[in-house]
Amino acid sequence: MKVLIIVLNKTEYLEDVLSILVKHNVKGATTLDSQGMASTIVNNDITDIPLFGSLKNLLIDRHPYNKTIFTVIKNQEKLYKVVEAIQYLLKDEKKPDGGFMFTIPVDEIFC
Repeated sequence: MKVLIIVLNKTEYLEDVLSILVKHNVKGATTLDSQGMASTIVNNDITDIPLFGSLKNLLIDRHPYNKTIFTVIKNQEKLYKVVEAIQYLLKDEKKPDGGFMFTIPVDEIFC
């Protein structure tokens, strides 16, 4: 049993990712609004952390916000099918930075 965590930089793919989860009979997921560290530093004008001017200009508005989706998937085969489908969705040559995924093992679930 694993938690699949998807950090979706291209938020326009959110509906498609959720559709993939539903298609593969994933029973539930949680979606959070999130923001990466570099974006937080640059877009909130945090001045205590030095960034070179050109680096700061490169990062401004690149992906100011993203979506983080997480779900627990018990079946390893289902997990691989979901990951494969999402990788296929995000494999757009024009948008290689659509997001990333990772898993964390889950030992137990408590209600």
